[in-house]
Parts: sequence; C-alpha cells; structure tokens
Amino acid sequence: MTPSFYDEGALVAVLTTQPLDRALDYRAPEGGCHLGAFVEVPLGPRKVLGVVWGPGKGDYDYAKVRSVLRVLDAAPMRDEMRSFLEKAAVYTLTPMPAMLRLATRAPGLGDPPSMRKVYRRGEAEPDRMTDARRRVLEFLGEYGDLAFTLKELAELSGVTSSVIKGLVKQGAVAEEDSPRDLPFPPMDPSRPGKALTDDQARASSHIAGAVRSEAYGTTLLRGVTGSGKTEVYLEAVAACLASGRQALVLLPEIALTAEFLKRVEERFGARPAEWHSGATMTERRRIWRMVGQGNAQLVIGARSALFLPYQNLGLIVVDEEHDTSYKQEEGVLYNARDMAVLRASLLGAQVVLASATPSLESWANAESGKYTRLDLEARFGPAVMPTMATIDMRAEKLPSNRWVSEELKRAVNQRLERGEQAMLFLNRRGYAPITLCRACGHQVGCDQCDARMVEHRFLKRLMCHQCGETKPMPTVCPSCEAEDRMAPVGPGVERLGEEAVELFPEARVAVLSSDMYGSARALKAEIETIAEGGADVIIGTQLVAKGHNFPSLTLVGVIDADLGLQGSDLRAAERTFQLMRQVAGRAGRAEKPGTALLQTYQPEHPVIRAILAGDEEGFWRAEAAQREAAGVPPYGRMAGIILSGPDVAQVFDLANALARNTGPLQRVGAQVFGPAPAPIARVRGRHRVRLLVKAGKGVALQSAIAQWVGQVRLKGDLRLAVDIDPQSFY
Repeated sequence: MTPSFYDEGALVAVLTTQPLDRALDYRAPEGGCHLGAFVEVPLGPRKVLGVVWGPGKGDYDYAKVRSVLRVLDAAPMRDEMRSFLEKAAVYTLTPMPAMLRLATRAPGLGDPPSMRKVYRRGEAEPDRMTDARRRVLEFLGEYGDLAFTLKELAELSGVTSSVIKGLVKQGAVAEEDSPRDLPFPPMDPSRPGKALTDDQARASSHIAGAVRSEAYGTTLLRGVTGSGKTEVYLEAVAACLASGRQALVLLPEIALTAEFLKRVEERFGARPAEWHSGATMTERRRIWRMVGQGNAQLVIGARSALFLPYQNLGLIVVDEEHDTSYKQEEGVLYNARDMAVLRASLLGAQVVLASATPSLESWANAESGKYTRLDLEARFGPAVMPTMATIDMRAEKLPSNRWVSEELKRAVNQRLERGEQAMLFLNRRGYAPITLCRACGHQVGCDQCDARMVEHRFLKRLMCHQCGETKPMPTVCPSCEAEDRMAPVGPGVERLGEEAVELFPEARVAVLSSDMYGSARALKAEIETIAEGGADVIIGTQLVAKGHNFPSLTLVGVIDADLGLQGSDLRAAERTFQLMRQVAGRAGRAEKPGTALLQTYQPEHPVIRAILAGDEEGFWRAEAAQREAAGVPPYGRMAGIILSGPDVAQVFDLANALARNTGPLQRVGAQVFGPAPAPIARVRGRHRVRLLVKAGKGVALQSAIAQWVGQVRLKGDLRLAVDIDPQSFY
C-alpha cells in the first residue's frame, strides 16, 4: 500500500509539469511531505512545480538525489484526482506531465497568500463633516463590520478615492490588509426556485434523488429548446449543495455565462465561481485555491474547469452536451463530456448531460441503458415551438452580391413593423471567405497554411482561421500584379451585416461574432444589450445558437442551410441537424410565436426534411443505422494519427513507415487508412499527414496504438499526435 506521508529524507517520486517521460526521485524535505503534496523541486538550474506521486524508485545513486525545495501552501492532490489524471492519460494517450499541466493552470500556486487593502469604519470622527464624507460613513455604518476595497467603497458611496483616504488619515475609516484569496459567499440551496411544470418536476425529482444517493450515474436530459432544462438541473445543483457537496456546471461558450450567472444568483442568493479564459489571473488563482479548500460550492466554467482540485464533487452538469467546443483540439486532445463521465465514476458523483439535440453517442448510450434518459417535450409557460419552413433558393432570382431572399426580406420587415426582433444566421466569420483576382483567378492564401485567407473588413485585414496570421488587404494581385482587380467572393457575417443595413435602413443591426469583440466580457455585455432589446436585426454565427434567450426574437432566417452538408465528415448530417434545430430554437421563446425559415438549394435533402418534420427520433434512428452498418462511432472505434513537420518528405516517410508496420493493430483486428495529406495540409508552416485507425467497439485500441506508434522514433522537428475519438478531420 502506498504510504500517505513521507518522513524527511525518504525517497519520493515527483511528477513535474516538464515534458519528461517519468516521475523523478527526490528526498522529502525537512518536516516531511504528504502523498499528493504540491512541491517545488530543482531540475537542472531551474525550480519547477511538481506533485508527490508516490515512493521513489531508488534506481539512482542516493548520494546524488536532490531534496525537495519546499512544500507549497496548497491542499495536497487527492487520490481521486491523481487516479482521474492517470486514467485520462491512458485513454487519450497523453504523457502524464501534460495532464498535470491541465490540473495546475493557475498562476502563483506556491506564492504566500496575496494581500490587498480593505476599508471599514474606524473609531474616530472627522474634524470636519462634508456631504461626501457623510455618505461614506453612513454607508459603512449600514454595513456594520463589513470591509470593502477602495474601488468598491468609492463607487458604492458615490465619492472619489481621495475622500476615503482623507478619512483614513483622521482615523474615521480604518485601512487594513486582507488576503485576496477569500472564500466565495455561501450559497443557499433552500431558497425557493421557479414553479416547475409537471414534466420539469418529475425530471428534477429523479435527478435530485440520484444526487442524494451519492452513487455514480449519468442522465441524458433531452428537452426541446426553451423547455426549461436549466431550471431542472438547478434543482439538482440545490440537492447537491444541500448534501454538502460541490457542483460543476460546464457551458460550451463563455458568452453564455452572463445570463446564466444571473439565474444562479437569483436561485441561490450568491454568485458562483467563474472559470474560463476571460477570468483574470488573480481570479483563477483564488478559484483554484478555494475549490481545493471546499470554499467554492459551485463552479460555472469552460471545459478546463473539469481539472480543478474539487474537495467533494457531487454533480457535473454538461450543458449543450452535443457542442463540438467540448473537444479540445490542441495540446491534450480530450472530450470534456467523456472526461466528465470518467471523473464522476471515480467520485461517486452524478452527471447530467443536457441538450435539445443530443450527440449520437449520448443518444446511443441512453438507448442501450447505459444512461438514464429524461425528456421535456413542451416549452415552458406560454411559449410554443417555432414553425419551420424552407425557402427554395433555386426559384429565387437574386443578384450575385445578395444573399437574403425576397421572401426572407418580407418576413423580417413584418417583424420590424411589429416591434419584434429578427435573426439572420450564417455560420461563417469575417466579411468574405475568399479574396479572388478577377484578372487571373488567384485566391489569396495564408503564407503559413494551406488555407484561404478570410477578409475581415472591421480589422481591414485578411485573416487565416487556422493559425491567426493576418495581412493587409492587397490592392495588387500577388500572382499577376494586376491592380484593383481583387474581389471578395461569398458572404461572411460582416458582409451579411452590410446587406442588412441596406435592406432594413431604419433597423438597428448588430453583428455577433466571437472575433469582433476585444474580450469575452465585451461579447457578454453585447449579448445582454441585445437580449434587452438593443437591436432589431441580429446577424450571427453559431455563437448565437448556444442557449441564448432573446425574448423579443420571433424570426430566425438561416442564410445557407446547406453549408454543413458539404464535405465527407461522418458527423456532417448530425451537426447540421443539431445546428439548424438549435438556431431555430432561438425564435418564439416568450409569449409570441416564432418562425424559422431555412434558405436552401436542397429542400429535398433527407437532413433538411428531418429538420422540418421535427422527427428527431426518426433522424437519430436512421443516422444510427447508417453508422452501425459502417462500423463507425458510436458503433465502432476510431483514432486519428496526425504527423507534422517542416519537411513534407520526412513527414510522409514517417507516415509510410507506420503504414507498413501495423502488426500491433492487426492483432486486435484494427484497420489503417492512409497516409494522406490532411484536408488542410499545412498549418503554421508545418506539413500535416493523417492516418485513420478503425476498430470494433470492444477493442482495446489505446494499448495497440501505443505499441504501434512506439515502433518509430521522432527525429528533429517531427511531431506525432494521437486523437482518440476524433471529432473533426481537418
């Protein structure tokens, strides 16, 4: 049995965040250290972060073993968390140091507690009373012994900071040092929630009962858009908090958090911890520490919140569980939905997967009885599902620079006359996807990638959506040097926004795209403004399909419903179905009924017909039958191997060597396809080659792949990444 404490001088194995192939032996420091302790250790001339992972191996000259420098002031990593990281590493074929980096993504973990100045009522009275001074003292008097930061106190009492500093000099206000990393305010699960419908009450009672059982289980909560899934799982959160355990709600998009946080605060009387890329470094450090101490009861976060050091996690909600942004496509390649299920199974916690349009994987798991399935069939309150129809673009006579049909234009005008909002949806960022020379046909591509550059007119530049490289808009063709012949081809949301301004000159037009706002906070603020009626026509990408509630929105027009049906992605039909149903679901979420109009050149396509019919079960059954016949996920296993390097010949040589030596894969009955250039064959100057591995559902694929790729040695700048259960094939 692994000891839980190591005395001074004992050999301990320390896993560091550095790219090494194993844990390193060190001597336990003065005072000893616990298993799981966060420590600082010497590595060459540097000091690096690590975690005590177990006893040392002792296969190194003891006299040369160096000592742990210090134990950090943080709760040791729990057994459950170490087990989760190890199992996730085995499943995704990721080196352990990379997994540990995911679990330590907060700055200054080893720093002593950070302090800040706070202000409260002092003992003395000021020598002279002014109106501003009175406001400060009365405000502090109202709040008794509570302390405020200088900025908070100045804003709340409506004075400048110099007024407060003057009162400090006179002793009327006391200035004190206080730790920055304070616990989050307690949440009150006994506060009454919203009145639930019978459907909602049944679902919430079932999930709350499962949470109270403190056993593992996964529930697929499928509810039509606007059916009140959030209220149902907030009741599960309440049950979890009431039992003294922590809860985590994962959201696919940071812009969703503003409205959601308000609902949480109304329900529980306090704001939860927020973990995502928009959080400041100070906030991240505070959340990481408070979660580990049990002083953050509820975390709302992006996929990486799954790797926080929870002390007693009882519930994980994955909202919009079908969303592709839960798959991390760089660094550690993992799917947060699947990892949530893994972590909960180790904790004896419940998982709720919530979606109006579940992923086929979750649908199949519910069909097979692996997951419990609960359905909400009706919209909440007076709201009803939108009516849906197609506009056959083959019958429209539009000029080449127009994308909004006459029928859609009339429908938008009707909404504007009634004071309602309309949304035009196009899943394409930027102004135009292609910039073409009308003289020679040259299309402007990225210098670093094999991808066309997208015009972003608000930036006045071309941008590569693969690597982020930008360059000025050319006035001269880079190929034939013809002047003023460069032209934008096809629409992006910025160009659609221009068209909307021309078509609806009296309307307030807002373009919502993630890359048009300098920060996540600015984007959240804009969405709040629109929800409160700050725009008449909303132009948006898939960002707007994700859970937003615009009460006045009664019309959704999809500009190009065929966009996702192109290409050979095995999930193309599923994703198009999900996206169209989700976008349509933005309409008519309040009292007024909604309409969704889909512009399409293929109105008879089976996916378009399934969207209109609303026969979700029929669509899933047909899609499942096709996938099962082909032996692909979720009825088979797949893995992508991505090889990359600056020299295309070297990359192909390595790929061919793998393709010739597939013994370990053949032994488990797996097939290998490729090598072939990736669809985007060069990204950031690196040539990319893919192989695809396909195997039966019950095959132990990871161990076979580990043996297979272990046959080749990566030389120089060659890299190999393994993507288990790939979601995209770019």
